[in-house]
Amino acid sequence: MKISVIGCGYLGAVHAAAMASIGHDVIGVDVDVRKVEALSNAKAPFFEPGLPELLAAGVANGNLRFTTDISEVQGARIHFIGVGTPQQRGGYAADLTYVNAAVDALVPFLSPGDIVAGKSTVPVGTAEQLASRVSAAGATLVWNPEFLREGWAVQDTIDPDRLVVGVPAGAAGEDAAQALRELYYPATDKGTPFIVTDYATAELVKVSANAFLATKISFINAMAEIAEVTGADVTQLADAIGHDARIGRRFLGAGIGFGGGCLPKDIRAFAARAEELGKGESVGFLREVDAINLRRRERAVELVSLALDGSVYGRKVTVLGAAFKPHSDDIRDSPALDVAVRLHGLGAVVTVTDPEAIENARRAHPQLGFEEDRDTALRGAEAVVVVTEWDEYRKNLDPVAAGELVDKRVVVDGRNCLDPTQWRAAGWTYFGMGRP
Repeated sequence: MKISVIGCGYLGAVHAAAMASIGHDVIGVDVDVRKVEALSNAKAPFFEPGLPELLAAGVANGNLRFTTDISEVQGARIHFIGVGTPQQRGGYAADLTYVNAAVDALVPFLSPGDIVAGKSTVPVGTAEQLASRVSAAGATLVWNPEFLREGWAVQDTIDPDRLVVGVPAGAAGEDAAQALRELYYPATDKGTPFIVTDYATAELVKVSANAFLATKISFINAMAEIAEVTGADVTQLADAIGHDARIGRRFLGAGIGFGGGCLPKDIRAFAARAEELGKGESVGFLREVDAINLRRRERAVELVSLALDGSVYGRKVTVLGAAFKPHSDDIRDSPALDVAVRLHGLGAVVTVTDPEAIENARRAHPQLGFEEDRDTALRGAEAVVVVTEWDEYRKNLDPVAAGELVDKRVVVDGRNCLDPTQWRAAGWTYFGMGRP
């Protein structure tokens, strides 16, 4: 099929490259000239494993190209909307400016029978509001939410665990659902669940999935708060309850909590939308989920202060990690950077290192010190804080060798990803999150 992708950020660029890799003819559209130039030269404007290879193959094969001219989408059968929906300034609700602008820009170039497929995460009710603008051009709007994990986005696009398509009632909706089924043929051929719903359900699937994951993370972090005042070990607790098949062990890693461009803003937008619908009490717990998440960042800073005799002022602290998660250079709402900024605000001399996110972090927080080389960053540190669980820190950092680099062997494990026994045996004072 010939398809277009409107918006070539984290979501759109991956979607465009992945669709080209399975044989479709894809054109990506973005208003950012530099981004379009980079993508046209098969250069990913952000770090995502596997994406550079897909871009190179698609551009070389000629079935993947990028432009700033939206009129070039004419002739495509399916048009994907993959623009951002950031949190509104001064509020919790989602900002739909970019979604509305993308639809308005696209409509003049639609042909009867075209399909517009929304992939952006939007408040429930958005698709219904957009549908009439699309149908006026003789096209059909569907909502096809994404469930991508940054760091695994290529795999999740090509081989998803489920596909959800919200369609309007009637023949047009049925035809559109069939077109999407054919588009995703590698996945649908292997039996990947293909779930056809109405608009509202498709919109709610995405935000409720994120709300559930955020709740699970904050639940175990709430247990970490209890563990810290009782002497329990939250990691052993998570292992024990995780053996229950109804609960499962995934997303029960206590630490400094979640961040990124999805979970924080999506749960806030979900709660805001529920308030607008007069059902704020139904998701009132999400306010506490958010509060717990932010408290764990504060706790990490408290532990560093505790480890340094009550004050970080003038003390050298090395922060291992800047991205909100490993395998990404995304620093949006990064707990790692939040901890670093808080420590700097208390007077610490902070050095941040990260395998991929240094440049993004430097642009956002030039007041911090940055060092690309991990071992150089460790030299002279009086406290080390692990805040992003890259393998460089979780698996490949030897506590004995690291101990030779620092001035004071103090480590705060903000992700509970280190072996406390091993680090203590190497002479380190180890502090975990919710661990004795």
